[in-house]
Amino acid sequence: MLNRRDFLIGAGAAGLTTALAGRGEARAAAGPARLVIGARQIEVKGRAARAFALLGPDGKEGLQFRLGDEFDVTLENRAGVASLIHWHGLTPPWQQDGVPDVSQPALAAGSSYSYRFPLTTPGTYWMHSHQGLQEQQLAAAPLIIHDPAEASLDRQEVVVLLHDFSFRSPEEILADLTKGAAASAGMGGMNRDGAGMAGMNMSGMNMGGSNRNGSGMGGMNMSGRDMGGGSMGAMKPDLNDIDYDAFLANGRTLEDPEVVAVDKGGRVRLRLINGAASTNFTIDTGALGATLIAVDGHRVKPVVGQRFPISVAQRLDLLVELPSDGGAFPILALQEGTTARTGIILASPGAAVARLASAGAAAGPVLDLQLEASLIPTQGLAERKADRRFVVKLEGDMSRYAWNFDAIPYPRHPPLPLKQGERVELSYQNTTMMSHPIHLHGHSYQVVGIGGRRFQGAVRDTVLVPPKETVDVIFDADNPGKWIMHCHQLYHMTVGMMLELHYEGFS
Repeated sequence: MLNRRDFLIGAGAAGLTTALAGRGEARAAAGPARLVIGARQIEVKGRAARAFALLGPDGKEGLQFRLGDEFDVTLENRAGVASLIHWHGLTPPWQQDGVPDVSQPALAAGSSYSYRFPLTTPGTYWMHSHQGLQEQQLAAAPLIIHDPAEASLDRQEVVVLLHDFSFRSPEEILADLTKGAAASAGMGGMNRDGAGMAGMNMSGMNMGGSNRNGSGMGGMNMSGRDMGGGSMGAMKPDLNDIDYDAFLANGRTLEDPEVVAVDKGGRVRLRLINGAASTNFTIDTGALGATLIAVDGHRVKPVVGQRFPISVAQRLDLLVELPSDGGAFPILALQEGTTARTGIILASPGAAVARLASAGAAAGPVLDLQLEASLIPTQGLAERKADRRFVVKLEGDMSRYAWNFDAIPYPRHPPLPLKQGERVELSYQNTTMMSHPIHLHGHSYQVVGIGGRRFQGAVRDTVLVPPKETVDVIFDADNPGKWIMHCHQLYHMTVGMMLELHYEGFS
């Protein structure tokens, strides 16, 4: 029987699904790996569109390493416009974090930049542009660090990168959301000129407006569901800012999904990455069921289930076992609060693959913190009293489309001061009616409180803070420099929901 670790699985049009061997792997022993920012043409619902591509060695999407390698990568910009890539979840020196105007200048078209730093934690990570609104145009790819200690495990690995997609340009989407306001104060959140793919031939990107829901809110989707109970009572949250044209898994819709070849009776590790610009999902493994083993690249004690929430920028590692008689098994991502969905299909040889629609029978669940409150890390931060504590209020509303921290939009928000060696606590207090996935660069933090209840939760780099909720996290200030913290809903960050953290001696 073929060992699944040597089995290179279903290439698919997007070339994102990977096994341990081969696909986009970069090894320090072979010298610097080349990562190219370029352009590609994709087809969505029978229509052509232009998007970004992040191509690693041999032209494959993304990068793979083994723990013990160095991150030794030369980034080449062949996209025709300035860009810069952030290594989401990694902890590089601050000058190599990939944030324009904070850690380094944007990378001009035709230029390159070399990165080199140690890799310290195996897991499922990803990379994406932090320039303008490029992330909406699929400027993202997987970044996987394999653990050599797991080399003897006989299981197939499948990487799934989720996206939300619009035929409109992201600049048009932003203008619609802000009702044409310049929003200049927040455009510095990624790049002060707000450029997306201007300068490229984007004829395929502007192909008419998105499918509207008739909300009368300039394209904003104000749909919500009665949360019931809790502090919110009967109030309804704002769930989705934008009515997207499609949702993609490895670059494909559910009408034309990637079908991944798997063995009967085989074991599969799903590495799921929510690379969407502004959409939360729930992963549904259907008849297979699954065991959650890691979040945001960090191991947790196993949790068995069928549905698992994944907010923007988060990752989930799930183990599934195929029955001995095989079959075809959809792995679905359900959009929060709507019937829209995407996904891939695991299929054993000879299995009949049924056609699935991109709309299900019921709306996807509204994300909450029930799972978050139950997660137990296999290795958390050492117990220690916090030396410094910040209360960070998540402010804003949909009517003005103004989002920020502490009612101060970036870049006017003063940096949070840090001192090397401190234990720092951040208390995220969401005053709004929308959830916000908050990401901290350059560090991993541990969730230690939800709604005032203290516990030792998962280690993450992105935590979802639902409406009217408080989430507390701690981290060790062990990576000196200048860093950013922001909501990972792209348009929230763009209009100002971001701030900087400066270590003593960095200003």
